[in-house]
Amino acid sequence: MKKACKIAILGAFLATLTGCTGSVYNKEKNCDYDYLLHPAISVSKIIGGCGPTAK
Repeated sequence: MKKACKIAILGAFLATLTGCTGSVYNKEKNCDYDYLLHPAISVSKIIGGCGPTAK
């Protein structure tokens, strides 16, 4: 029973996590970066890999 509960919790966590992913393009639409939880905390955004993004 404990194993089934752990698997259910892991499945719920993964389902939630995949709902929080995405990608954002820059203004010129020639570069994009992926984020896991929020676009503002993406490593590519922090280092400025694509320049300013479109709103």
